[in-house]
Amino acid sequence: MKTTLIIPARYASTRYPGKPLAELTLPSGRKKSLIRLSWEAAVSVRGVDAVYVATDDDRIADHARGFGAEVVMTSDTCRNGTERCADALDRAGIETDLVVNLQGDAPLTPPWFVEDLIAAMGADAAAQVATPVLRCDALTYGHFVEDRKAGRVGGTTAVFGANGHALYFSKEVIPYIDPGKLPDPIPVFHHVGVYAYRPAALRAYMGWPTGRLEALEGLEQLRFVENGTPVACTEVEGRGRVFWELNNPADIPRIEAALKEL
Repeated sequence: MKTTLIIPARYASTRYPGKPLAELTLPSGRKKSLIRLSWEAAVSVRGVDAVYVATDDDRIADHARGFGAEVVMTSDTCRNGTERCADALDRAGIETDLVVNLQGDAPLTPPWFVEDLIAAMGADAAAQVATPVLRCDALTYGHFVEDRKAGRVGGTTAVFGANGHALYFSKEVIPYIDPGKLPDPIPVFHHVGVYAYRPAALRAYMGWPTGRLEALEGLEQLRFVENGTPVACTEVEGRGRVFWELNNPADIPRIEAALKEL
């Protein structure tokens, strides 16, 4: 199964303009950009045939080429990473069996998250879209609650049925848990910002208008859910690794602290 990994990156983020070029300090004291760290995470994944950075911004493109990444220039009308992956696939004429979208704000994504997702798609020929979910530990759950109390939009949570198909994704912390009755294990799943698509699913996505729930939540994957395309949630194991995306400038210290533990 030929697999292509695409890292969509845009400069004009609403919450954090210029986010892909934000610099993080490594334990050595050296600084690297968010997009470079995400690319380094991508090229460490086994079973991937090609890795591309997809962007419409020359600053990001020049920077990515500078550290050795292959770049596909995409339209500036792409509204989210899924649309950018679909656009990159067509513009570059990429022939592949599977497209993996590793978003450029998730440098802490362990390679086995992506490898498990690729394996899940390989084992289920009927699956059109899949995405990893990670059960929250107390620390991550605390970050979610802290962000919401502070009025910040942090990570995304996912709820799914007995068949593993997504019921909903939200930037709220779902399901609700009584603060005085926090169970163990915690029944909240952190949605990991990675997707695997069959090319046909990507092309179908481009033919649908933005969904009502997608627009309200600002979550691209809800367009699949709203149009009846099952999104398989693949549970992955953290193996002691902290996972968090860079959603806001306040996340930089969290990610830098986690990088020290790698």
